[in-house]
Amino acid sequence: TSLSIWGWGSLGVVLFLVTFGPFAIFYFAFYILCFVGGGFVVTLLFGKSNSEKYLEQCEHSFLPCTSVGIPKCIEEMKREARPIKIDRRLTGANIIDEPLQQVIQFSLRDYVQYWYYTLSDDESFLLEIRQALQYALVQFSARSKETDWQPYFTTRLVDDFGTHLRVFRKAQQRIAEKGDQMKDHAEELVDTFFEVEVEMEKEVCRDLVCTSPKDEEGFLRDLCEVLLYILLPPGDFQNKIMRYFVREILSRGILLPLINQLSDPDYINQYVIWMIRDSNCNYEAFMNIIKLSDNIGELEAVKDKASEELQYLRSLDTAGDDINTIKNQINSLLYVIKVCDSRIQRLQSGKEIDTVKLAANFGKLCTVPLDHILVDNVALQFFMDYMQQTGGQAHLFFWMTVEGYRVTAQQQLEVLQSRQKDGKHQTNQTKGLLRAAAFGVYEQYLSEKASPRVNIDDNLVAKLAETLNHEDPTPEIFDDIQRKVYELMLRDERFYPSFKQNVLYVRMLAELDMLKDPSFRGSDDGEGESFNGSPTGSINLSLDDLSNVPSDEAVQLHAYISDTGVCNDHGKTYALYAITVHRRNPNSEETWKTYRRYSDFHDFHMRITEQFENLANILKLPGKKTFNNMDREFLEKRKKDLNAYLQLLLNPEMMKASPALAHYVYDFLENKAYSKGKGDFARKMDTFVNPLRNSMRNVSNAVKSLPDSLAEGMTKMSDNMGKMSERLGQDIKQSFFKVPPLIQKTYSDPDHCRVAAPIDDNVDDNIPLRVMLLLMDEVFDLKERNQWLRRNIKNLLQQLIRATYGDTINRKIVDHVDWMTSPEQVADAVKRFRDAFWPNGILAETVPRRDKAIRMRTRVAGKTKLLEVMPDELKHIIGAETTRKGILRVFEMFQHTQLNKRMVYVFLERFLETLFPQNKFHELFNKLHSRSKQMQRYKQRLHSTQAPSLQK
Repeated sequence: TSLSIWGWGSLGVVLFLVTFGPFAIFYFAFYILCFVGGGFVVTLLFGKSNSEKYLEQCEHSFLPCTSVGIPKCIEEMKREARPIKIDRRLTGANIIDEPLQQVIQFSLRDYVQYWYYTLSDDESFLLEIRQALQYALVQFSARSKETDWQPYFTTRLVDDFGTHLRVFRKAQQRIAEKGDQMKDHAEELVDTFFEVEVEMEKEVCRDLVCTSPKDEEGFLRDLCEVLLYILLPPGDFQNKIMRYFVREILSRGILLPLINQLSDPDYINQYVIWMIRDSNCNYEAFMNIIKLSDNIGELEAVKDKASEELQYLRSLDTAGDDINTIKNQINSLLYVIKVCDSRIQRLQSGKEIDTVKLAANFGKLCTVPLDHILVDNVALQFFMDYMQQTGGQAHLFFWMTVEGYRVTAQQQLEVLQSRQKDGKHQTNQTKGLLRAAAFGVYEQYLSEKASPRVNIDDNLVAKLAETLNHEDPTPEIFDDIQRKVYELMLRDERFYPSFKQNVLYVRMLAELDMLKDPSFRGSDDGEGESFNGSPTGSINLSLDDLSNVPSDEAVQLHAYISDTGVCNDHGKTYALYAITVHRRNPNSEETWKTYRRYSDFHDFHMRITEQFENLANILKLPGKKTFNNMDREFLEKRKKDLNAYLQLLLNPEMMKASPALAHYVYDFLENKAYSKGKGDFARKMDTFVNPLRNSMRNVSNAVKSLPDSLAEGMTKMSDNMGKMSERLGQDIKQSFFKVPPLIQKTYSDPDHCRVAAPIDDNVDDNIPLRVMLLLMDEVFDLKERNQWLRRNIKNLLQQLIRATYGDTINRKIVDHVDWMTSPEQVADAVKRFRDAFWPNGILAETVPRRDKAIRMRTRVAGKTKLLEVMPDELKHIIGAETTRKGILRVFEMFQHTQLNKRMVYVFLERFLETLFPQNKFHELFNKLHSRSKQMQRYKQRLHSTQAPSLQK
């Protein structure tokens, strides 16, 4: 079958080719293709004509007419773009307009042009945006010129900072009251901070803006849109595309990066270090920071750096004199590492020690005599608090009032004698005023009507009353009773003896810097540290232990100057004396070296001769020399004289005659940086005021403790003083010997209120006094302390300001604010902003976050700098412990990004409220912050507490 099929097929092919030829197959295929193509063309033409007819019918029956707008837009786009003229004047000051124009140009280039040119080459859109920005800046500049900036810089800015600090302090106190150790202390502090903020502000809380990046961006967008509404013309503001572009540039391109930078704790720490870069870091301040640090990260960073330096020093190949220097440096680093390890172990184990409580329980404390307490500003406030607790305040106030009366009487009698010599007679008037003042003291403290009354021998009181009735008053009229009152306070177990056993006494020692932290005297295994050639524990020996051990029985101290040299520190050349100290205890013997300058000897001599007047005739310090005081022969001679001075000072008979002298000597010879008792300013003031010491104590102090009628008379007497030096001496002494009234006037300080009300009746008009007192109140928490101290500080600041600037200080401050807002200063600020964001005209790259160890060491350096820059005079006024805590509180406040953002936003809000007072920005910000969770919880608590009373 298959053969037949193939045979018939082959036969048919052969016959076809023979009949039609070999090309017949190609013709056949061509005919078929033409047939198919012709059919396709006919179908296409027929369908097209029918489709056009159908579309024409649909267009006339269903669709509207074609708009003429599209052709016109196309025609307009084909035309040539007309140049837009922009007035480059913005503020009216060329020095400001030039950098502002550069900022606008850089902003458009880096935030708009880089993507816009990929869409279009048309310049009109960019020019429109530039014109809108310039118009907004012109409006902003015009509004700024009409604004009075003095209240903002001198009142609102300071009030807001004080409020921020108060909220932080309250948050710290609230966390401390909880008493437990939180797992995340920083997060707990932030939450508590905003809880306190809403309780204080009542109407607003900024927690969402400061803690949520999404809410922060939304807040800035809303704020920028409101500003554009105020500053842009209505037509430009209605253009949503351009408005959104400008809003995003302002909010995300400028404001958000700027706020993030200003809120960065590391940036703030670097700025603090830069501001006080001229101050040298003190070793003692650095070690205090390490010993007080409660941040393990800081301690580990310092320890790692010390270990790195230690490894480097050990790798050095040195010989000769350099090897001693290297050894001292190695010993110092070893000591730092050991202190860091000890502190880290205590923090990790939770065995933190309260130095005050430990000292109170330990029982070995320095003894401060009562006569020293009564003349020391810091010590007196604690003794006053204790006397008020025990009901003995009348005795103390009587003693202080009599001191004021005596000085006043002596002064007025001297004035009376001088007037009599000049032929002027006011004897009866002066004696009448003195008699009235003496009767006032008697009635207030000694009479039967006095409440509370000074309990003293009735015979003495009767004798005093008889003297007042029959004789002219004298400055010494109260001396007998005053001595009895002093002996009563000294001997009575209720007063001074019990005060030495009270916790207030321990706090007093801490404020006087007479307590040392005993937690670093050695390691747990009994091995001590060695530093700078000192033996075990010599640098950390407590002054309390030294001062309470008699020198002739338990501790023998010998010292001599072993060497002298010349040092050059930052261009200042001075002589340095190396003192070798031997201390012999019953069970040990120790030796160390300490280094002192001649100025240290001079300050030490001034301090001890002031406290122990009998030493002034015994101890003679070698005199100063102005020229050639670095000569080798002169230094050897001074070394010999200072050695003789030391040997006389350390004489056992000298120590035995003045037991309290041991404390000052041990403090001077300790292996540490010497803390001078008086700064240069205090020395100059002493040089001027000391001749007036006996006659210029404090007239007005006694006046304020007397009845109003007597106070008026005494004030008239004080007005008779004619010499300017006398008034200045009186004013300065008034700051330190002010006597409070018997009944303390309580200061109204609600737990939760803003720092915005006037501080005092006579303070609000004095701008610098108001600012300084407000900051000291909040930084050092003076309102929680004795009000007598706060009043003294206010008087001291007032007198210093008056002596420095006179009565024109407010005018100078207004002039300074005008200078700050002058075109030159504004132009300088704009240039700094331009150079920070576009250095050399190029957009600055995002600065990488610095390593954690570097940031931690920066924190330590910042705290050390702040403690070092604090003047010693401040410590002597409010106490060393209060000063240290206040400074560290402020520094700790700046270590939280969320809290820093809150402060920046508060400043920004007050700035806009000042700039646009008619636009109700205060209400706007309340609405923008109304979504705060803390605010909602506060309203719920408030509603729940008010509901029962409303129902009732």
